[in-house]
Amino acid sequence: MATTLFRAAPSVRAALRASSAKPAVSALASTAFARGKATLPDLSYDYGALEPHISGKIMEVHHKNHHQTYVNGLNSALEQIGEANAQGDAVKAASLAPLLNFHGGGHANHTLFWENLAPANKDGGGEPEGALKSAIDRDFGSFKTLQNQINVALAGIQGSGWAWLVKDKTAGTLQVITRANQDPVTGNYVPLMGIDAWEHAYYLQYQNRKAEYFNAIWNVINWKTVASRLEKA
Repeated sequence: MATTLFRAAPSVRAALRASSAKPAVSALASTAFARGKATLPDLSYDYGALEPHISGKIMEVHHKNHHQTYVNGLNSALEQIGEANAQGDAVKAASLAPLLNFHGGGHANHTLFWENLAPANKDGGGEPEGALKSAIDRDFGSFKTLQNQINVALAGIQGSGWAWLVKDKTAGTLQVITRANQDPVTGNYVPLMGIDAWEHAYYLQYQNRKAEYFNAIWNVINWKTVASRLEKA
């Protein structure tokens, strides 16, 4: 998937001046923007390419409908924040921070999520190799243990959210964390891989059997992408 570096439009710069909006904006650094507007990124594979593990219909609805909603919401929030700042209304700008966090986080999280995935016959599934495997073995004991920890974390999410494999920049170690709703991974953590636990990611295919989805998605995780993020972290 092609992404571009974040270029701060006037409305984004205004958002950066609102301290409560900083986490969501900083998380957008690797998402796609065009002329100051967030855009829906293209996928590097067809919607049906992840079957039978994730159905083509789920991928289409998830990408074209749900992710597009976050893109639209992010652009709207940035526009409103820009207008509020232009009017000198700091209170109104600050009140829009939750919208920026939700839609900006949704855009950033999903952009990374699509890059996490690949068809099972092309880079998807299997086990990590090289430096990533060594780091996983060091910090979790084994790849299987990591899988189990992430699946337990996913199952423990109440409502909607994400489970993430991250690098702690201070400790230099890998960790498993969760985030509610669309809260982005920020601060001391670098997101390496995220799994979406929102119902829209699995319900059309798995209904209430979300544990089956949590097991199935490992067959299409693109470990080369995860390894590349770790190398840059």
